Amino acid sequence: MKRLLSVLMLAMVMTVGLGACSSTPRATPAERLAFYEAHAGEPVRSFRLFGRLNGWTPLGNNALVVWTRPNEAWLLDVTSCQDLQFAVSISISNFANTVTAGFDTVTPHGPGMSQVGRIPCRITQIRPIDTRALNQSREEIREANSETRTDPPPAENPPAN
Repeated sequence: MKRLLSVLMLAMVMTVGLGACSSTPRATPAERLAFYEAHAGEPVRSFRLFGRLNGWTPLGNNALVVWTRPNEAWLLDVTSCQDLQFAVSISISNFANTVTAGFDTVTPHGPGMSQVGRIPCRITQIRPIDTRALNQSREEIREANSETRTDPPPAENPPAN
């Protein structure tokens, strides 16, 4: 089932890529969310967070992916977080190096974002990401886009005099 979702997502991304004229459009937050959801496992109660995040990706106002290690990522669903997609950095609350759904929060940070009166975004669900399958899908998409770009352009007929 997960493989079928990956193939469907790959087909959707390729369709968007093939429909572009001369440049590849950036995927919308909803398309990126669908891509990560296709590689997410069943919800878990919590995950361990030692030190800093290795990276993060906003997926609209209600979700983000956090990378705790190069090969470990988590899809977090959050309550509506208006500034998430414009944030430069985030902080995640945790107790004893454990981030727990329903208890911990994500707070976006960035220029022009006042921290006074800011309400943190509660984490409502945590799902592990299959990073191996995710990276494989990304590579397949890159290869498909590369093949699309290497096709020679159609021959043009010289103007008749």
